[in-house]
Amino acid sequence: MVKRNDFTLNTIVGPGTSVVGDIESAGFTRVDGSVQGDVHAQGKVIVGEDARLKSNISGTAVTIGGVVYGTVIASERIIILGTGLVLGDIITRRIRADEGCLIHGKVVVCQSDEQWEKLIVEYKDKLLVQSALAGFSSKHG
Repeated sequence: MVKRNDFTLNTIVGPGTSVVGDIESAGFTRVDGSVQGDVHAQGKVIVGEDARLKSNISGTAVTIGGVVYGTVIASERIIILGTGLVLGDIITRRIRADEGCLIHGKVVVCQSDEQWEKLIVEYKDKLLVQSALAGFSSKHG
C-alpha cells in the first residue's frame, strides 16, 4: 500500500448548501452545510462547526466540529472537536475527543488489523440487513 500526502481538496459542501443523497469522494472532503445521505471519502473528511449531517461517514481521518447523526468510520483516526456532536457509533484506530464534545453511541477503537477487518465486515453486514429490512417494510407495510 502506497501512502501519499495528498492535500488536494476534492469536495466542498459550503455554508448554506444542502445535499440530499450520497457523496462519494476520491480524496479530501469538507462539509460546512447540511447533508442527508452517506459521505464516503477515500481521504480525509472535515465536518465544520456549522455543518449538520444525517449521514454515515467514512474516510481515512475524520474531524467533526458540527452535528453528525450516523455511524462514523475512520481507518486512521477521528477527532471530535469541543463543538462536535455525534449521535451514532464510532469505529476507528485512534480517537481524540476534545472537552465539550458530545458522543451518544458506541465507540470502538481497534488495536489490531484483524480486529479492524472483523468490525468493518460486521458493519457492512449490518447495513445490508438494514437495507433489506427497509425494502421489505416499505413493500409490505
